[in-house]
Amino acid sequence: MSVKPLEDRLLVEPIENETKTASGIFLPESAKEKPVRGKVVATGPGRRLENGKLAEMSVKVGATVIYGKYAGSEVEIKGKKLLIIKESELLGVIG
Repeated sequence: MSVKPLEDRLLVEPIENETKTASGIFLPESAKEKPVRGKVVATGPGRRLENGKLAEMSVKVGATVIYGKYAGSEVEIKGKKLLIIKESELLGVIG
């Protein structure tokens, strides 16, 4: 089963935050923050403009993106937790 996002949505695999601090202290599960970075797994075709044409997506598959803490909708596909996020909810692209 593969998922193809619609319109200007992206399928993003969250990148978990480090469980160990720079000084070597391991963080308990309760102290972890929700991930705010992820890798784009799939993209939709783009948003439909008023003239009927599609606006090209500015983010490509494989890009590492930053998004808001509560952005998107969580889904589970083949045992993997993924997010479906609108392109406008992204805060930036890394690299």
